[in-house]
Amino acid sequence: MGITIEDLTVTFKNKVTAIDHADLEIPKGIFGLLGENGAGKTTLMRVLTTVLSPTGGTVTLDGMLYSEGNYEKIQRKIGYLPQEIDLYPGLTVQECLEYMGDLSGISKQICKERIGYYLEKTSLSEHRKKKIKQLSGGMKRRVGLVQALLNEPEFLIVDEPTTGLDPEERIRIRNLLVDFSEGRTVLFSTHVVEDLTATCNQLAVMKRGHFLYAGSMSGLLEHAKGIVWDFVTADSVQAKELEKKYLISAKQYTENGIQMRILSKEKPEVGCKSGNATLEDAYIYLTNH
Repeated sequence: MGITIEDLTVTFKNKVTAIDHADLEIPKGIFGLLGENGAGKTTLMRVLTTVLSPTGGTVTLDGMLYSEGNYEKIQRKIGYLPQEIDLYPGLTVQECLEYMGDLSGISKQICKERIGYYLEKTSLSEHRKKKIKQLSGGMKRRVGLVQALLNEPEFLIVDEPTTGLDPEERIRIRNLLVDFSEGRTVLFSTHVVEDLTATCNQLAVMKRGHFLYAGSMSGLLEHAKGIVWDFVTADSVQAKELEKKYLISAKQYTENGIQMRILSKEKPEVGCKSGNATLEDAYIYLTNH
């Protein structure tokens, strides 16, 4: 199950171009989509879920062209967790999921089995009788993820799935997505670099409707090789001057002074040491150059 995007363009009526002649291959497994707000990630997901038709270009899902005649077939293969999900506040978790399963055409017995399995996986079993309106934001996200998994889609699209979750919940959801991705394709859209570091081997970086990078994690890290410099200073004035002159990916006040990570192709003129690049360093450097 692979997705091929060729020369994709989406322009709205106000003449704003959200995606500009973009090309991308999304293979099996978890594929990360990284970008700031307004990068075009949500527009891309609306196209991939058949909610929005592109202005130009083509998208194919396992060789099937995205076209109105194929939308119904494509929708059966897709599961989607949007950033903002509207659940049924007056229904219990169990009732809500059973209703959504029924809408997806899943038999009642299979639906109940899957609900039980995924509620256990997301630590929601003890909350199945609670009404949706009684749940915290993080718990609603987890219910939303369960509904996206109910039809066991071949292509799962998740938009900021860890938003509002505590650290343990984040890890639990990330592990669930990794398990689910075996033999399937999962598009994991986020602006949280840590989530992708923990789950993905392949990713794309998006900015202003373009893909700045698409490939392996290691390949992106290569882009940041030799541009990370660690520096410590006790002089706050010097630290401010460096912030004006260079990209700073981290800054911390410690007993030894102000620790800074400077991103620069050329070694800064201050006494600093070469540092090991992280995915966050590479992302910040790429999107600012």
